[in-house]
Amino acid sequence: MKLINSPLVRSKCYVNGEWVEALSGKTFQVLNPANCEPIHSVPDMVTVDCEIAVAAADTAFKTWSTTAKDRSILLRKWYNILDEHSKELASIITAETGKPLKEALSEVAYGNSFVDWFSEEARRVNGEVVPSPANKQLVFIKQPIGVVSLITPWNFPHAMITRKAAAAIAAGCTCVIKPAEDTPLTALALAHTTQLAGFPKGVFNVVTCTRANAALVGKVMCQSPSVAGISFTGSTEVGKLLYNQCALGVKRISLELGGNAPFIVFQSADVDKAVDCAMAAKFRNCGQACISPNRFFIQNDVFDTFVDKLVRRIQSEVKLGDGFDPNTTAGPLINDAQVEKVSRIVDDAIAKGAKLHCGGQREAALGERFYQPTLLSNISASMACTKEEIFGPVVVCIRFSTEEEALLQANDTSRGLAGYFFTNDLSQAWRVAKRLEVGMVGINESLISSAEIAFGGIKESGIGREGSYYGIEEFTYVKSLCFGNA
Repeated sequence: MKLINSPLVRSKCYVNGEWVEALSGKTFQVLNPANCEPIHSVPDMVTVDCEIAVAAADTAFKTWSTTAKDRSILLRKWYNILDEHSKELASIITAETGKPLKEALSEVAYGNSFVDWFSEEARRVNGEVVPSPANKQLVFIKQPIGVVSLITPWNFPHAMITRKAAAAIAAGCTCVIKPAEDTPLTALALAHTTQLAGFPKGVFNVVTCTRANAALVGKVMCQSPSVAGISFTGSTEVGKLLYNQCALGVKRISLELGGNAPFIVFQSADVDKAVDCAMAAKFRNCGQACISPNRFFIQNDVFDTFVDKLVRRIQSEVKLGDGFDPNTTAGPLINDAQVEKVSRIVDDAIAKGAKLHCGGQREAALGERFYQPTLLSNISASMACTKEEIFGPVVVCIRFSTEEEALLQANDTSRGLAGYFFTNDLSQAWRVAKRLEVGMVGINESLISSAEIAFGGIKESGIGREGSYYGIEEFTYVKSLCFGNA
């Protein structure tokens, strides 16, 4: 495969500015989910390897004396190199996630935008001078918290690293990154680009490991005395475990966890616009996105029209296949466990009376991990599809009569990451936006994420924000200076 010959594809981890193997010498294979064939091998690291990486980051933090301007220039160099290698990075993403190459290129542009953004924000970590009640001078300054552990998911292996790492480095922190075991090659490619950009040794470190070793490595990243904070994107269940582990050392923590996003279409909405947005949001990365709409609430008057139009669009536009095929618009699910989960949720709904409009099974002719784009209606509260984050190409359409009914159902979940609704009633737009129990709301829009938005949720969907000027706050602390006899 041509990809293997790219200099960005690495077979070793990146620790303290050096390419290293696991001390044990063990490796594991990275598979292309489209055909389940191995594309490369990377180190299977364990706790001792991770401890070495943390120590390198700690040493680098203590000796890395740079100004905000220096960090800004360094991040700008990184951005330029990332931009230069966009096509190579996209090919790596497609190979290990299966997403269409066009989508992978979009992810690279999106991920690069965070490096661009934080290269500028590095120079705007401002303090404050406040009036004192006495003959004193009070000053607040912001300082980097120290070494940060970044644990990232497989669905956006480029953007989830740059969104965290660029903010941390802009603040003056150093990083140890553990990518998902399904997609380590993108993380190692990013490490290589930091080397090309001239990052000091120990500022950006990457350790890879199998699922079997992930818990132990993650424990080091949470509980090492040298680690000041952790940023994690992934499932709510794993997030709760890491939250508990960080509590022992009272670590700074940022969690971007699972969602169960509502997608509400009111009777005043532009139905065609709503269908366009449903297609864009639901089938990106084959539905494997934390802000992907999970439950579609459609008002009675427009229910049949919306469903009919969406089914036609799905059947005519969603083309499953290998991500390197230019005709492909949706790739495979990432692994066998994800295929089994989606199959279970759909089978459960059908067994309990859901109406199947299209799809509903694996696309075995293409490969083991392909699942047909599916639309279900006649949904009841007893079905798993209303409670679990599907993380697949499945649209679940639910009727409602009144605004109050839609809001009660939309908010009836422990998750609160993103939500979407469509209306041409301005009063309703403000009313519903305020009452939806989520951290981010798309109003007549489904593509809501950018470097400028404060990305994050409420309830069990997380703590903290990424992107925007709030993103850098996660990696700084406020120090109060009190000058006497002033």
